[in-house]
This record gives sequence, structure tokens and C-alpha cells, in this order.
Amino acid sequence: MIDRKKIALLICERLLMEQEMLRVNYINTRDSIGFFYIDNLLPVAIATAIAESFPTSSEMKLKKSLKEDKYISAQMDKHSEILEEVLYAFQDPQVVNLIAEICELQDIYPDEKLYAGGLSLMEKNQFLSPHLDNSHDKERQRWRVLNLLYYVTPEWKIEYGGNLEVWPNGLKAPQVTIESKFNRLAVMATHNDSLHSVSKVLVDKNRCCVSNYYFSDEPLKSSDTFHVTSFRGWPQEKIKDLVLRTDNFLRQTLRKFFKKGIVENPHYYKKE
Repeated sequence: MIDRKKIALLICERLLMEQEMLRVNYINTRDSIGFFYIDNLLPVAIATAIAESFPTSSEMKLKKSLKEDKYISAQMDKHSEILEEVLYAFQDPQVVNLIAEICELQDIYPDEKLYAGGLSLMEKNQFLSPHLDNSHDKERQRWRVLNLLYYVTPEWKIEYGGNLEVWPNGLKAPQVTIESKFNRLAVMATHNDSLHSVSKVLVDKNRCCVSNYYFSDEPLKSSDTFHVTSFRGWPQEKIKDLVLRTDNFLRQTLRKFFKKGIVENPHYYKKE
């Protein structure tokens, strides 16, 4: 079994090979939604082992509503050991510091609890509507600043759907589509304007992703404010958009009175 430290070293080696290009890509998009992605992150044998170890949907929790339709899991002790190792490899200080350097950020922290992170799987017709991620960590002490998405479905094609969409100019302008390509890492800034979505999966295949968030004591933008995870409809979904915006308003209002919400979000790693 390859451990998280070795995986972290491999991640760093690959990032260092493309460091300047990745930095330029992020900086060039930073004024809207900063992002970059890198292919062939890990040796194919390791990436394939991660894919083959991914749990089935029956071993994960279904989140299904007007907002989203996907399977998730953060309880890593219930799954193959390699999945926990790769998740926490992204939390190795060398990896965190290198990604922070690429994005020209300081004092960035990983999240050991995997709050809203971990594993996700989408089957045919599943999706994730345009949304802003929750602005803070589980304890509402630090700001969420980076979203790391590592895709591990072999031979995935852009026409299969299930691709990351970022909306740098809002929903009234075209999105940027980032293919959920096998062995690709996508890193995206999270702030008050970082709308993103996952298009509907169109084939009978599982789109699998390993995700982490990084946090900071300060928001990415001085104009950032606290917000709950806030969903919208796609541009053609006018009625759905109205319903979701109303839902966002109501949940945001409740959080003014209940700082951590009425019900605790169960999506985090509950360690012994």
C-alpha cells in the first residue's frame, strides 16, 4: 500500500513540473473565479488503483433534491485505505504550501474533518446545480478559499457530461467547462462570486471525484461575506431558479439566529 506521504511527494513533483504555467493560469482568471487544472497528476497505476477502490453508490449517502443529485461519503474508515491516503495526501504541508504558492496565497489550512469534502460519485442523470459553496468551515471560524477536485474515472470523455462548470461572469454569460478527465486535478477559488456546477451525467458510467477544501483566517476578497451554500438554476431553468433563490434567502436568514444551523451538517469525517 502506498501511503499519503509518498502520494504527496508525487503530487508535488507533478505540480513543480508545471508550476509557472499553473500560476499564470490562476492569476489570469483570478479577477473572476481563479482556477487551474493539471493532467496526469499521479502515475497511472496509482490513479487506476484509486478508481478501482472507489465505493459503489450503495456504500455512500445519496443527496437528492432540486439542488443536487449525487452520492457522497466522508467516513473514510468505511472504505479502502488508499482512498483515505490520497485524500490526506492533499493535506500534506508540502502540497498545501505549493498550491498556496501557485495561487499566491498565504496561511492556508487543510481540513482534517473533510467538511463537505471526501468522495463523490454521480451516476446517469445526476447533477449539481450552479451554486456558491458555504463560505466557512464546520465551526464557522475560517473562510473557505480553495476547492480541490481530483477526478478518477478512467476514459471519461467530455461528451459524457458530469463536467465541472465555472461561471466567471455569472449565469447571464457562458460557462467555462472543465472536463472531469481521468487523473486530472482542478483547483478553484471559492468566494462570493465563484459560481460553479456539475453538468448532468449522460451515460451509464460512474463519475468519481476526490475532493478537499482549503481554508484561511481571511477571505479571498475583502468584499466576501458569510453565506450558506447557495444554489441557483441553470439559465434555462427560470422557475427553478426563483425557487432556489427563495430557499437561499430563508436559510441565510435562519443562520443569523442559529450560527451553526438548526441541524448539524453530517457531511464530515467522524473519527473515533
